Formats: sequence, C-alpha cells, structure tokens
Amino acid sequence: MKIAMMARNPELYSHKRLKDAAEERGHELEIINTLRCYMNIASRRPEIYYNGSKLTGFDAVIPRIGASVTFYGLAVLRQFEMMGVYPLNESVAIGRSRDKLRSMQLLARDGIGLPVTTFAHDPKMTEEVLATAGGAPVVIKLLEGTQGIGVVLADTERSAKSVIEAFRGANVNILVQEFIKEAGGTDIRALVVGGKVIAAMKRTGAEGEFRSNLHRGGSAAAIKISPEERSTAIRAAKTMGLNVCGVDMLRSNHGPVVMEVNSSPGLEGVEKATGIDVAGKIIDFIAKNAQVGKTKTKGRG
Repeated sequence: MKIAMMARNPELYSHKRLKDAAEERGHELEIINTLRCYMNIASRRPEIYYNGSKLTGFDAVIPRIGASVTFYGLAVLRQFEMMGVYPLNESVAIGRSRDKLRSMQLLARDGIGLPVTTFAHDPKMTEEVLATAGGAPVVIKLLEGTQGIGVVLADTERSAKSVIEAFRGANVNILVQEFIKEAGGTDIRALVVGGKVIAAMKRTGAEGEFRSNLHRGGSAAAIKISPEERSTAIRAAKTMGLNVCGVDMLRSNHGPVVMEVNSSPGLEGVEKATGIDVAGKIIDFIAKNAQVGKTKTKGRG
C-alpha cells in the first residue's frame, strides 16, 4: 500500500513513528510538506502537484495538519478525497474538531459531558457570562489556541472581568468555562482508533500550572479508565466523525467532561507512558479500511 502523510516536519516523533510502522508492515509512506502542494481544480480530473510533479498512485492519506495551516491543509486533503484517496480522518471531521465552539455545540447536542461553557459577543455581557459559568474561578480560552496557549485561569470575578473585557475589546473570540477544581491539575487523554480506545494516559501539569499539556512541562503516566470514561471518549470521536483522535477529559464530580477532541494527537507521550504501539495500530486500521474512493462523512453538522 502506498500512503501519503501530510506533515511539515518529518523529524517529529509522531511522524517518524508512523513512517517506521508503515514500512515495518511492508507499506510505502511518503511525507509530503502540505504547504508545498498545489492543486489543479479541473472538471472530473482533480490533481495535486508537489515539487513540480503530479502526485499519483496513493491508496491512503494521513493528514497531520498543523493548527496554523488548517485552512490550506484542509483544501489539500479535500483534493486527495476528490481523487479517491482514502483519508485517515476526513476533511469535514477535522474542520469540525478544529472549531472549538462548533465542536462543543455538537458534543452538547449528543449529550456528552462538558464543563459549563458560555460564549458571547458583547463585552457588556461579562457579568451574565460569568454568572452562567458559575462565577469565578473560570477558565477563559481563545477559540484559536492550541497546546495550552491562549488558556487563562481567572481566580476572581475582578480578574475574570478584566481578561474577558480585554480579549473582547481586542475583538478576539473566547469561550468561558467553569473551572473543574476537583481535577487537581490533571486530565486524561484517551486515544481512539476505529471506534475503540486503544491507549489512555493521565497528564499532570507542572508545579503551579493548571494546564496539563505535555508541551507546557506536564508529565504523563498510563491510567486505567472507567467504562464511563471509555464510552465518553468513543462517543466524542463518533460525534466529530474522526477515525483517529485524542479525547481530552477531566474527572469532575458529575462524571467525565470533555475538554477537547484532537484530530492530530501526538504519539510520543502516550506511547512512552503506556508502551503501546499506537502508530502501528493506526497503520493497521488504514490497511484494513483503505479502499479507493471509500470516503464518507461520518457524524453530522
């Protein structure tokens, strides 16, 4: 099988692991810099060119699209789909998950546990927004933030009002969420592949840090998740329509709550914490499911 992987940095752990796992299984995997692709959008014969040559013969594509190039990356992925190449995750599903507000709305519609989340446009509605979120402390998130960047914990009503009004005054879109104090600076990431949780880890924030992202100095350890947490992760992946994703959850007093569904989860933390060959399981899923022209939008919305 010939696989394309859309990725800008071939040296990242996740990308090297996926390439090695594919080649160990007898497949060919070519890493393609997303931004060096260009498309010929022609009637009945869609084409992608890379470094001056037409891309042909691929059976599947693994989209590892960075958040900063989402728009162009999804355009390239759609072109692969138009050419009948099987996508590990479809463009519609990735776009759905990258929009934090939209993803929260879809998860809420399907009855999946979430922290109380509010969104408003008018900075004059700050008091109403805070009251709806249960009052301070609250977590304030930029809609475009990634890896914990653009996430602020406001301990008091006064600081929350200042942060919200500053962001909205700068015309920046934010979500305001209740702070799940009982989580204690830890969260759970469950790796879902093909509708099954194949690995899970607990991430703990660095000293004095409420964000548990490994990019921000957090640590990870293998964890046994509850049946409810497993079900929540699987349902969240299904709502987004993602074949492969990382579902980030907090343990709250009222059960697991989903914070984010990541369509391009990093593999280093979870593989090293659990010892599970996640990359291999992803390649095995592609080999089992990839068929020419087999693309269908999963989920709704």
